[in-house]
Amino acid sequence: MGSTLSNLLGGSGTTGDASSSSEPSRVIAFHSSARWKLHYNASKESDQLMVIDFAASWCGPCKMMEPVVQAMASKFTDVEFVKIDVDELQDVAQEFGVQAMPTFVMMRQGKEIDRVVGAKKDELEKKIQKHRVQLHASG
Repeated sequence: MGSTLSNLLGGSGTTGDASSSSEPSRVIAFHSSARWKLHYNASKESDQLMVIDFAASWCGPCKMMEPVVQAMASKFTDVEFVKIDVDELQDVAQEFGVQAMPTFVMMRQGKEIDRVVGAKKDELEKKIQKHRVQLHASG
């Protein structure tokens, strides 16, 4: 019963690429709206920067950005990286007004502070640097 419930809630919560290193992924993938809502509500209590990667399995630019996001998650260990498949969690994508993939939404304490639309690696990295620095400067 426990594993059935876990599967209903979205499995282990992480996604890994077998071709990458043996390190577990630092990107949390959500496959259940209920599980995402719990996580999102808990994140409102945290000052930690959260980057949400809205992507789709059929999206070429999303696939291209996947190793980039994995690398950023390993580099910026003080930032939380979340992945949401827009086809699996359409309601969440709609809630955030996602109209193109990939869309990266940066959040802090439940509020959107920035976003990058498209496979713009340099822009994404600059914005993550900027917003994580703001946290360290104010903390």
